[in-house]
Amino acid sequence: MTFTRRTIVGFALIAPFAAAPAVAADAIRLGYQLPLTGNTAQYGQDFKTAAEIALERFNASGRLPVKVEIVFEDSRSDAKEGVAIARKFVDDEKIVGVLGDFTSGVSMAAAQVYKEAGMPQLSQTASHPDYTKISEWQFRNITTQAGEGPFNADWMLSKGIKKVAVVAEQTDWGQSVTKYFNERLTAQGGTVVLTEYFNRGLPDFRSLLTKIQREKPDAIYTGFFYEDGANFLKQAKQVGLNVPIWSTSAAHNQKIIELAGADADGLSLTTNFLPNSPKPEVKSFVEAWVKARGAEPGQFPAQAFDAVNIMLEAVVKTYPKTTRASVRDALAATKDFPGVTGTTTFGPDREPMKSLAKVRVIGGAFTPVND
Repeated sequence: MTFTRRTIVGFALIAPFAAAPAVAADAIRLGYQLPLTGNTAQYGQDFKTAAEIALERFNASGRLPVKVEIVFEDSRSDAKEGVAIARKFVDDEKIVGVLGDFTSGVSMAAAQVYKEAGMPQLSQTASHPDYTKISEWQFRNITTQAGEGPFNADWMLSKGIKKVAVVAEQTDWGQSVTKYFNERLTAQGGTVVLTEYFNRGLPDFRSLLTKIQREKPDAIYTGFFYEDGANFLKQAKQVGLNVPIWSTSAAHNQKIIELAGADADGLSLTTNFLPNSPKPEVKSFVEAWVKARGAEPGQFPAQAFDAVNIMLEAVVKTYPKTTRASVRDALAATKDFPGVTGTTTFGPDREPMKSLAKVRVIGGAFTPVND
């Protein structure tokens, strides 16, 4: 083990006296697998910052007579690495619950290990509909494409949009983006004129955009993250493709506006986190995030912040008889948890019962809309 590979957060700052080992021995431990290096490291670093904010506040609150630690492990968004981490977490008897991973693919691969071992797993972003179907040990606090796709299809149809070109990244998640949107749009009388996939990190979308132009859609529905989204939006304007563009909550990140500039204006998407909300819990989180990172958080850091707090609440409810099984049961009983992404209640399928909001980039800012 090296400190570049593994980090533990949660110990009190204490001098190395004889009392120190007692603190470590009494601590309750959680695992967090997330990409800290590789091409999705920016998301993992965001999750880590959000987790550290949540954990620091919790340990300072005195709600438990012992500290809680979080062990962070770098999955690099690689399924094999995710499975290896899951085995390591399972072998650590002090770990009573696990958070992560980032992508649905890695989360689902690791879930097979957690299923067999009986380890509760709560992912802040795994939105593939099959993730929670793996076993009774899987939870998530983000809405899935099974709900988001139909929501966006209905939104577009309500604005008179009938012909839609659909574009998504070539991943399991991207496949779910197109599946649930396309099914709802066509069932309600709309037409999908084109469905195309791209490899994450594609630098040049122009040939794909030209193909879309030939189909003359009323709008484009996309499944991308902010890096690809910024390139797509800029290049759409470069080729003169001036049709409305919709996307999923995965694109709700201030960086898409920073990278795309004025070309991001008009982008519509769904979210369950509004950083300008007047709710005290949202304002407090945003202030802490800005202090730590210098800019407003997007939806994903907010999802991570809530996921950690939901897990910590389960630990509180089970203490002093905190086990993997008791934490799982406490998670399953979560009802009306007041998070920054709205209230969260887990249904019997361990899916979050949450609502979505409509936003559009207007004048360089994500702006709530009612249309």
